[in-house]
Amino acid sequence: MALGIFNRGGNSERAEMSFVEHLEVLRGHLFRMVLAIVIGAVIVGVKNHFFIRNILMGPTHDDFPTYRWLCKIGQSLNLHNLCMKGIGIQMQNTNVGGQFGVFFNVLLIGGFIIAFPYVFWEFWKFISPALTAKERKSTRGVIFWVSFLFFLGVLFGYFVIAPYTVSFFANFQIDSNIENRWTIGSYISTLIPLILGTGLAFQLPLAMYFLSRAGIVSSVFLKKYRKHAIIIMLIVSGMITPPDMLSQIIVTLPLILLYEVSIQLAKRVEREEAKEELQEWS
Repeated sequence: MALGIFNRGGNSERAEMSFVEHLEVLRGHLFRMVLAIVIGAVIVGVKNHFFIRNILMGPTHDDFPTYRWLCKIGQSLNLHNLCMKGIGIQMQNTNVGGQFGVFFNVLLIGGFIIAFPYVFWEFWKFISPALTAKERKSTRGVIFWVSFLFFLGVLFGYFVIAPYTVSFFANFQIDSNIENRWTIGSYISTLIPLILGTGLAFQLPLAMYFLSRAGIVSSVFLKKYRKHAIIIMLIVSGMITPPDMLSQIIVTLPLILLYEVSIQLAKRVEREEAKEELQEWS
């Protein structure tokens, strides 16, 4: 029984493989993905003090780069509300194996981030035989761009969204008698989704590019709903930043830029398809 998805004019050898053989190939790719993540986790484990003290707990410290940069910008523009400090909260662990669980999560997430380009490369190696020669040509460089946008999003989430979020919730009080005292688990469960989520959100241009290739969206559609998209971005940024307009703009601008890039990519796809149709008719 041949697997239909690979019988589209791609690699003929892969097209003739049985379903079980495809599963064997997939298992090999998954094994190498896991191995790459384990190697990344070992790197994090060897340098665990640096990754935990300086990276994971970085947004809680007064000397975090974002706080210094924003404070300098605020002083030069006479906008003192830009100055932020570390949260100054003594975190606690309430579970017997809580700190071990946090340490394991740091190894796993750190290993995944480090190994992401290779993990995606293995994933692409598995699905690329299902593509035609024309489709493979149009997706040339996809591994670089997916990895670049992912790391760009991770850095933006870590240096911009995470410190704003941490600082805001650390200083938010509904009553002066209520003290903020976080558990390390709640801190991790807040920080990690923000960072990884932003890394995935920065894949928006590539997602729109492939959706345009598939004929699901168009530049006209994206332009038509541009205002709706911006409103959604503002709402999301308002939920994760302190309640001031400048903070929301800092977070929203990159998302708007990515949306505009998506429109341009959709236009590019439409021009290429129109050119190909013209060549077919001539």
